[in-house]
Amino acid sequence: MIAVVVNAVAVLVGSLIGILFKKGISENLQKAIMKVMGLVTLLLAFQNALGTKNTLCVIICLVLGTIIGEAIKIDNGLNNAGDFFKKKLLKGNGESSSRFTEGFVTTSILFCVGSMTLLGSIQAGINHDYSLIYAKSVMDFVSSIVFGAAMGYGVTCTSIFVLLFQGAITLAASGLADVLTETTITEMSAVGGVILIGMGINILELSDKPIRVANMLPAILLPPVYLGVMSLI
Repeated sequence: MIAVVVNAVAVLVGSLIGILFKKGISENLQKAIMKVMGLVTLLLAFQNALGTKNTLCVIICLVLGTIIGEAIKIDNGLNNAGDFFKKKLLKGNGESSSRFTEGFVTTSILFCVGSMTLLGSIQAGINHDYSLIYAKSVMDFVSSIVFGAAMGYGVTCTSIFVLLFQGAITLAASGLADVLTETTITEMSAVGGVILIGMGINILELSDKPIRVANMLPAILLPPVYLGVMSLI
């Protein structure tokens, strides 16, 4: 778990650095950097998504996962959590609620979805190998500086989500070593890649209405179930 704590602290410190130097970065430059981050997100997303060896698994898991997410309204939950943190922490500091919440939701998904999150957490849980999470921590540190400058304290609060989400995966992996095969992890990463494509589209504002990416998150957990069922058929 120590590596997960390091990752959360990296996001916390990085975002605070970004907020500290925010006034030295013009609004136009902030927007330009955000576009770059959107493109980088798409690059990472396609790398993950194209790794699939079972497209049908990805499609079915995404459909079922989105149905579950829409039913339990994960997107609303994350947005409400963002609003809660703003009310408790900012108390009228002038930052718009929408921007704060956007930062929290965007970076919560970005830092917790993808192959490095899944593989790193699983390796940490099964083999006590923390190298991948440490590498991810460095990347998240740099990214959180950029997002912190653009979106403020919502990014800082993401450190809590990183700690809880990655910590849960790490603890679960220690008891699911037999289920989390290389094939399963590959398909989980591919599903996460498709979800990140949606996030990249949101960051680049390519859609009239933001894609409710958070409602797709349950799909990441479904490949083990799908592959298990298919092995019995």
